[in-house]
Amino acid sequence: MTSPATLPAAPAREGAATAVAHPNIALVKYWGKRDETLFLPVTGSLSMTLDVFPTTTSVQLIDGPADTVELNAAPATGAALTRVEKFLDLVRAKAGRTERAAVVTTNAGPTGAGLASSASGFAALATAAAAAYGLDLDGRALSRLARRGSGSAARSIFGGFVVWHAGDGDGEAGDLSSFAEPIGGEDLEPALVLGIVAAGAKAVSSRDAMRRTTETSPLYRPWAESSRLDLAEMREAVARQELSVIGEIAERNALGMHATMLAARPAVRYLSPHSLAVLDEVLALRADGIAAYATIDAGPNVKVLCARADAPVVAARIEALGEFVTTRTAHIGPGVRRTTGDDR
Repeated sequence: MTSPATLPAAPAREGAATAVAHPNIALVKYWGKRDETLFLPVTGSLSMTLDVFPTTTSVQLIDGPADTVELNAAPATGAALTRVEKFLDLVRAKAGRTERAAVVTTNAGPTGAGLASSASGFAALATAAAAAYGLDLDGRALSRLARRGSGSAARSIFGGFVVWHAGDGDGEAGDLSSFAEPIGGEDLEPALVLGIVAAGAKAVSSRDAMRRTTETSPLYRPWAESSRLDLAEMREAVARQELSVIGEIAERNALGMHATMLAARPAVRYLSPHSLAVLDEVLALRADGIAAYATIDAGPNVKVLCARADAPVVAARIEALGEFVTTRTAHIGPGVRRTTGDDR
């Protein structure tokens, strides 16, 4: 795996750039901020970048009074537009420039469905916007920038297994020390079978659910403490190339996170009866001798970690549950890259 800082920049005309980034699925979850402005997490997290559902984003500086944002061939409005505008303001401040931008972004996968579209989206936007505004950032700095748009986007800057450090302290010290970096594990040959039970946008955004959980759930602090231990054990398991241990830690960490949401006041419940059916099938697969482990982000869709060789069987068993679920099998994916824009 290589950092974006080591990749040659694609040719681009002045003030324009295009980038492609892939989603990542956290195996030790990010859930909760200690700083809402700088997007500093309560705990560190660890993820696997996927080779499916990329986001392609182009940024072109324009001579106009306002930014324009197109998302999946339609004008962005409301909160989606505001998020991008605020992020561009941050980039402009860092670059010491004032030009507005035209942003065109396309997600190859579902948007806002708990399949990490915000991670790939802001990783691509950070990379394209930094280039368009003339910022020269290495991989660490780019991950810190992407973090300001969506915390999990810090991890999508890199390919493979990636750790996002919570960092130490607040303010500038916290900002500088909270970044992502790749940690190896590419020889594991894992697969992640995505059990998609709902492709539409979820009713409660991840941001709102996260804030409600951290502010009201009596289970949140105990989960955060256990998650720090999970992260340390997960890093050891990745270093030892022990896929079954990685799966065990990922499953308990995800189920614990959803327990904290159920205990929020009022409760946040992303898991549907269809989600539970997939979880039950994962248990059945293990009973049949197949090392399969579930993880679930802030949404109803279940992802199943297994060995690459077992993925066809896992996908077939999940699809056999009924028409309510479809699958897509992902493997280790690459970090963000600049493009000419011709391969969109």
